[in-house]
Amino acid sequence: MGSQSAPPKANQDDYKLKDTKPVLGERWPHGGQRGGSGWIYTERATSTYDLVEQMFYLYVRVEKAKDLPPNQVTGSVDPYVEVKVGNYKGKTRHFEKKSNPEWKQVFAFSKDKIQSSVVEVYVRDKEMVARDDYIGKVVFDMHEVPTRVPPDSPLAPQWYRLEGRRGEPKVRGEIMLAVWMGTQADEAFPEAWHSDSASVHGEGVYTIRSKVYVNPKLWYVRVNVIEAQDIEPQDKSQPPQAFVKAQVGQQVLKTKLSPTKTPNPMWNEDLVFVAAEPFEEQLVITVENKSTPAKDEVVGRLCVPLNKFEVRLDHRPVHSRWFNLERFGFGVLEGDKRHELKFSSRIHLRVCLEGAYHVLDESTMYISDTRPTARQLWKQPIGILEVGILSAQGLQPMKTNEGKSSTDAYCVAKYGQKWVRTRTITESFNPKWNEQYTWEVYDPCTVITLGVFDNCHLGGGSGSKNDSRIGKVRIRLSTLEMDRIYTNSYPLLVLSPKGLKKMGEVQLAIRFTCLSLAHIIYLYGHPLLPKMHYLHPFTVNQLDGLRYQAMNIVAVRLGRAEPPLRKEVVEYMLDVDSHIWSLRRSKANFFRIVSLFSGAISMTRWLGEVQQWKNPITTILVHVLFFILICYPELILPTIFLYMFLIGIWNFRFRPRHPPHMDTKLSWAEAAHPDELDEEFDTFPTSKAQDVVKMRYDRLRSVAGRIQTVVGDIATQGERLQALLSWRDPRATSLFVIFCLIAAVALYITPFKMVSVVAGIFWLRHPKFRSKLPSLPSNFFKRLPSRADGML
Repeated sequence: MGSQSAPPKANQDDYKLKDTKPVLGERWPHGGQRGGSGWIYTERATSTYDLVEQMFYLYVRVEKAKDLPPNQVTGSVDPYVEVKVGNYKGKTRHFEKKSNPEWKQVFAFSKDKIQSSVVEVYVRDKEMVARDDYIGKVVFDMHEVPTRVPPDSPLAPQWYRLEGRRGEPKVRGEIMLAVWMGTQADEAFPEAWHSDSASVHGEGVYTIRSKVYVNPKLWYVRVNVIEAQDIEPQDKSQPPQAFVKAQVGQQVLKTKLSPTKTPNPMWNEDLVFVAAEPFEEQLVITVENKSTPAKDEVVGRLCVPLNKFEVRLDHRPVHSRWFNLERFGFGVLEGDKRHELKFSSRIHLRVCLEGAYHVLDESTMYISDTRPTARQLWKQPIGILEVGILSAQGLQPMKTNEGKSSTDAYCVAKYGQKWVRTRTITESFNPKWNEQYTWEVYDPCTVITLGVFDNCHLGGGSGSKNDSRIGKVRIRLSTLEMDRIYTNSYPLLVLSPKGLKKMGEVQLAIRFTCLSLAHIIYLYGHPLLPKMHYLHPFTVNQLDGLRYQAMNIVAVRLGRAEPPLRKEVVEYMLDVDSHIWSLRRSKANFFRIVSLFSGAISMTRWLGEVQQWKNPITTILVHVLFFILICYPELILPTIFLYMFLIGIWNFRFRPRHPPHMDTKLSWAEAAHPDELDEEFDTFPTSKAQDVVKMRYDRLRSVAGRIQTVVGDIATQGERLQALLSWRDPRATSLFVIFCLIAAVALYITPFKMVSVVAGIFWLRHPKFRSKLPSLPSNFFKRLPSRADGML
């Protein structure tokens, strides 16, 4: 038995957070003179890269060349540069027929993987058929390479005369180079060619670089459709029954039908859209007539650019305007007639760009930004969030390339308006990024989301078109202690139709620095979202639709960046499918509710034991406390608050020491049935076979039937309470009314303390004086009628 139960425990530990002790901070080689070979490490207290492990790189900047000798056969030169360090080679692009080329390219070689003592820079002539001709070279001794320590200015490139194969100087040809030793903090690092990704060529080079993206500025566009005048249908014998259709980009909304058939309809309805700066779409308004139940005819149209509308910064309404509608239905040959009737109909609108709302593009449960759209309404930041994305360990193979399993991992982090993407480390199951990023924090009750992905767009791979998910981590800032560095290894867990799988671990270093403690305390007493969300709230359905549109806009805009942050990445980071039905998630939420009431259930059980005198000493002490509180009722509230204070102080010793992480037990991920997971990952609408859908539908009916029964029982108890005074049961109501009159007189005459003492002693009476039958009030209540009798 012991050998069988051991593996699950080890597996469970794999899903937990682990402490790590990386060597953080900048440690610089103290060379002194140029050519110093000793590496003496010195701590730097003030550092912008103090949350990552320092990584040293040899940088070679190839600027340009001049006076290159032409090929003796062709009479011209097609030059390119090859930088060689040991087994690693990096090449610039080649120029055709150019003796003075400019490349302006940087090569970075990881110091840990350098096994050579020299850096060789070759200039070659590109040949289409034969072997590339040798033009010249420059060789640097690794021990002579200087070290650049930020914040020093960049190293100035110098001209070097090209040498022959045996080291003799060439008559013609010079190349401008700069060679230095630096770290990932160097400004040349993000755009450099990396030896770690030497196998990536062509367009794939652009997809491996680290980048920072900014969310597009999102606005809510509120269109208040008030009324229209002089609507003329094609069939003039029938008055029109009109409605308005508004469109912004792919978003289309409609008003209700005008309640009466009239040429001057009124609606006074709000239609809300999401738009992003710069505004590329127009607001398109069409007025349509319901000529028959199956046919709508367009009677007028209007197009207005969004930047023509007023920005609203508070609850005060903006001015309404009349817009002339362009008649619809005239062909090209009737252009004059169309122009003539252009102003025959008009529509009354109140349109504004809502600057005082925060446009929700992510789930409110994991919100990372609460600021309104208009920048002038922003408050000062209350803190700084710094995240060091160190490395990943034990990643699973994600694809097969030429018969070889590989993973090309990169990490994406999203907080507020800023997205960051690390560089892609190719063909590594233990990639090291060691990149540090900083965000301003405007509210501590927000969440940063980090995701790890496999890059499937490097070219030459046989992987899928979409970047694959490796895992995700969420960290709520309010759970972090201020000014403390958290270094932990987070499990990367992915749920798929085949079940839960650990894809590896990601190591992070996080620090939340407080700028204003008073401001943080002030925020805890204020609403999470801007006040317009509470003064003029949207409906739940509106918010769901607007959030979906906002996520689509963000995904499209970030997908147009270079390199693109792809749609599948953005959707995974923003939890686009969090609203999809999942039996597993429903079970998890049910047990969350059960655990929520577990304290109250435990207290009820304890009071039951006191009532039954299971432990006489405890029951006697409860009697004593009860009499003290009856004699001194002013102590009741202070006692309750003192008790909560003591519980809080006691629990301080057991406070969580780590940030929260994905909990497999809480998510009900390990115990989920394979068919439940298959259903969770099904498309919407479903793509499964009819018999599978039928089985799932029957299962859902079974679950919903149980929920329906519980909801009906709750409704029955509430209706029985109403029946006490509703005279639905005249005898029961008569008895209750007479009881209320007697109780009112008795309680008026008897002191309240006396009533409390009698009630308490009666409730705490010994089991010898109790009956096993239900009490009189319980019997009376269960006999009351409910409206369940009238249910079909």
